[in-house]
Amino acid sequence: MFKFIKVPALIGVGLFILNAGAFAQLPGYQNTPEKINDLVHTKLDVRFDYKKRYLYGKEWVTIKPHFYPTDSLRLDAKGMDIHALAVVKNGKNIPLKYVNDKQTLAIKLDKTYASTENYTIYIDYTSKPDELTAHGSAAINDAKGLYFINPDSTVKGKPVQIWTQGETESNSAWFPTIDKPNQKTTEELTMTVPAKYVTLSNGKLVSQKRNTDGTRTDTWKMDKPHSPYLFMMAVGDFRIYHDKWRDKEVNYYLEPKYAPYAKDIFGFTPEVMDFYSKILGVDYPWNKYSQIVVRDYVSGAMENTTATLHGEQVQLTKRELIDGGAESTIDIVHELFHQWFGDYVTAESWSNLTVNESFADLSETLWMEHKYGMDAGNEYNYHAMETYLSSLNNYSKPLVRFNYEDKEEVFDAVTYQKGGRILNMLRHYLGNDAFYKGLNIYLKTNAYKNAEAQQLRLALEEASGKDLNWFFNQWYYRAGHPILTINYQWDDAAKTQKVFLQQTQEGDAFVLPLKVDIYTKAGKQRKTIWMNSKSDTLSFALTAKPQFVNVDADKVLLCTKIDNKTDEEYAYQYLNGPLYLDRHEALEALAPHQEKKEAQMVVTSALNDKYDPLKIEAIKLLNLNNDNVRNVAVPILTKLAQETKSALVQAAALNKLAALKAAGNLNLFKNAVSSQSYAVEAAALSGIYQIDQKQGITYAKQLAPQAEGPLTIRIATIYAETGQNSEWPFVYNHYVNGGREARFELFKSLTQMTAATTNPADAQNGIREMIAMGNRYRVYGYNKAVASELGKVKEARLKLNDTDSARMAEEGIKEMQ
Repeated sequence: MFKFIKVPALIGVGLFILNAGAFAQLPGYQNTPEKINDLVHTKLDVRFDYKKRYLYGKEWVTIKPHFYPTDSLRLDAKGMDIHALAVVKNGKNIPLKYVNDKQTLAIKLDKTYASTENYTIYIDYTSKPDELTAHGSAAINDAKGLYFINPDSTVKGKPVQIWTQGETESNSAWFPTIDKPNQKTTEELTMTVPAKYVTLSNGKLVSQKRNTDGTRTDTWKMDKPHSPYLFMMAVGDFRIYHDKWRDKEVNYYLEPKYAPYAKDIFGFTPEVMDFYSKILGVDYPWNKYSQIVVRDYVSGAMENTTATLHGEQVQLTKRELIDGGAESTIDIVHELFHQWFGDYVTAESWSNLTVNESFADLSETLWMEHKYGMDAGNEYNYHAMETYLSSLNNYSKPLVRFNYEDKEEVFDAVTYQKGGRILNMLRHYLGNDAFYKGLNIYLKTNAYKNAEAQQLRLALEEASGKDLNWFFNQWYYRAGHPILTINYQWDDAAKTQKVFLQQTQEGDAFVLPLKVDIYTKAGKQRKTIWMNSKSDTLSFALTAKPQFVNVDADKVLLCTKIDNKTDEEYAYQYLNGPLYLDRHEALEALAPHQEKKEAQMVVTSALNDKYDPLKIEAIKLLNLNNDNVRNVAVPILTKLAQETKSALVQAAALNKLAALKAAGNLNLFKNAVSSQSYAVEAAALSGIYQIDQKQGITYAKQLAPQAEGPLTIRIATIYAETGQNSEWPFVYNHYVNGGREARFELFKSLTQMTAATTNPADAQNGIREMIAMGNRYRVYGYNKAVASELGKVKEARLKLNDTDSARMAEEGIKEMQ
């Protein structure tokens, strides 16, 4: 599934358990779904009622008993009306008895079937997704399977679309199936749709037939088995850009507005396919690869087999892509890696989701490292670890999780970010060659089947010849991580450098293989050590005191680290450490102490760092209230604001200079406000506004008609502060039509204008959107934050004597409880 999303705020150790049997003694133990019957082939014929938001379906599903003879079948069929259900014999439908509890169909077969016998069930049904009560997870906030977007065209400018979302077990809301990840089936899907629309599904489009009633019937076939949650379909007005990788078609489906940018957004996809195919030793395993962007998607993206579905956050113009499109890149590479890890080989249970999602998370680091260099991979890996470490709730959860109350709980920062970091540690421990050989063995051994973490261990052991039980027991089946304190002592008499390591987490020690680099005047030497206990002392005999000792020199250890270096040692680390994280650690450690010369040197030196994201970090950390720092930094910032090739560095420099509110910088901001980068325009506008509010508002109005991305956010902030009714449509329309991230960014401005507008109708529209935001992201607890903001809106509306809007806000507060 889609990358786990660390959603922004709306406003401004466990047991060491070695086997699944032990988990069965704990509450909430989840068995791997028992396989009584196996899916063989699924044939579907569907059409849509846009007015009612129904799907009318006919299904022929071929099944066989898994091992033991059986005379019964249970299919998942959520919220469906069943009109006919029969077994197909010699071309005839023989009705069967069944019980429909609106979750499953309990079917009595016409006889007892042996595992050597296939049988085909015919079902005529209606799917009613909008009448289904379903809940999502931290990774996906809804679970009704089938989505009608603006089907009655009531929202102006919004396309009419249909799309599906299957993971975890939501596809059984639009076709009956055994909706478990350890099932695999081939597929044939026929869709009848208005002829003006485009369709997409798994596999190959094998036929299209125009009908006399203005519809068209498209048939898609998938001849390789895959799990039911990976079935997909999409219908709408899309433009298709045709690309290719080797002899396989690669397609990009976008709304007409964004079609000219298809190559800019997705054009590197064949390059990624080539990279993954080479490192894994398994060529892209499917007959085509398509990517489609839809409106109102319920998460980031989804790796449906051969047909990834993206949310609109990846749909960017060429100007927006100037600012990087980093999230778009990450989504694309993450979902593509799933075509191997998740689709080709699928987790046999949600407990083992790590063999899907942890790998896709790792792929982000692999691509950044491959495409943009070691600094980029190092940075990405670190920030992913930060996401995992940011919540104490993550500490108590093992990576392979046999115990949970709801399968949706497994889609979290433990499965994604922690799992990806664990794999990265394993890659460094084994070395790239052995690691990738092990992945090759795992993929080929389990092709088109299901697997779990132990099969990954066996494949890596076969490749490397190393025993990995200790690693998997520690990192896959045990919760938590080490909390590592590092202290240093030089014994001049004995000419010995001592390093004191202490793990302070509760419970047993983690076994840690560590690389330690020792920097002396003679050069750098590397030592490999194993930490096997809670406390350890390392001793290195040297001829003189080292300038710097770098523990975990590859910067891959998943831990909370307290590294007690001196300011001088951190300064040396910044100047001499080879990795982004060496420099980042030094910058982060010294930045709070910019009254000291070492800190001043590092922070100002980092303004010219070779790696642009670290320049941006340094810019943000600058303390311009310090005269020494300001005197050195301002000329560098001014140069960066005028000459740098990186739009994001330029924007960061402008934003920092804007905070000075120096009138002498006004022309600098005016020159930058015509940039092609929205981030630079937004920063320049901010500078103008903070120096001269009246001119800032004038520029905001001039820029508003063409605004996108960060410029939209900045203009909305200015409008919210000035509170003019005439600016309400800008904020409201950009909020309503924006993607997920845009709505989070614009939410504060929307609430401020909802409180301040003198037009009750506008206020009530704003309140409706606030309530919708609270409900949509209730799974994150945002309903409470929205309730608080609605309280402020209520008081503001009462002061304006707008009792109807105040009453509506009060009702919203109650709904948020």
